[in-house]
Amino acid sequence: MAYDLKKKLVIAISSRALFDLEDENKMFEKKGLKKYYKYQIKNENKLLKRGAAFDFVKNILRINRHFDNKLIEVIILSRNNAATGLRIKNSIEHYGLDVERAGWTAGTPISNYLKAFDVDLFLSVHESDVQEAINVGIAAARIIPKKYKKNGKRKDVHIAFDGDAVLFSDASEKIYQKHGLEAFIKHEKKNAKNPLPKGPFAKLLKVISKIQKKFPMEKAPIRTSLITARDFGTFERVMRTFDAWNVRVDEAFFLGGVEKRRVVKSFKADIFFDDQDVHLDKTSKKTPSAKVPYRR
Repeated sequence: MAYDLKKKLVIAISSRALFDLEDENKMFEKKGLKKYYKYQIKNENKLLKRGAAFDFVKNILRINRHFDNKLIEVIILSRNNAATGLRIKNSIEHYGLDVERAGWTAGTPISNYLKAFDVDLFLSVHESDVQEAINVGIAAARIIPKKYKKNGKRKDVHIAFDGDAVLFSDASEKIYQKHGLEAFIKHEKKNAKNPLPKGPFAKLLKVISKIQKKFPMEKAPIRTSLITARDFGTFERVMRTFDAWNVRVDEAFFLGGVEKRRVVKSFKADIFFDDQDVHLDKTSKKTPSAKVPYRR
């Protein structure tokens, strides 16, 4: 009987998002594909350092220890040639990551394969792959490749989301951009009892909520937070939206334009999803951060 991924939280991640491959990427850009392949094969036993999304992956995979049948699958999907995969495999085994599936597309767009693996979340450094994934309806984000200190021995995973254009559609944000803050607040209060349209990460939040509900609220190994630039005047519509979706968010911060960086850091997020560079440029200095593009 075939292994069924449909009832699991499936995270597809590129090798460059999981491991620090920035020096190798510079070599590829400067010296070309052939030199890059030769280097990777020659150094197959040289361990890779942790990448920006490493701790997020490690922590979320730890949740599987609570169950006989795994609820979470992490799949490596890489634009590399399969010949370079031994170095990735050796590093995965060294760090003890429970990753059993991988795909190597040799330059073919990864978005072609995301639905074949029932992917709920795709993380990559490659901008065009992320954009294509969003365009076909997959929650996807471009991880900002930076080096972070190991996050200690915490055993749960903290995921922080922006609201508009991430969990919710960008419909309300367009009103703000076109007509200003006053019109935006007026619109949200007028529609307080109408749930917000779903954004690219709404389905992912629902899958996470199903996992959370398998645990007592205070013991769930996944903790979520909404960290939005909205002010408290829009609180009712947001909360009614979560209720209509039958999902929960553990913490919620309506910052009214206050800088997000310190709140994201205080939440101790393993990863933060936002659509605006103005926020991500600051949060990514201390917290693994990923940009969610607009659907085209």
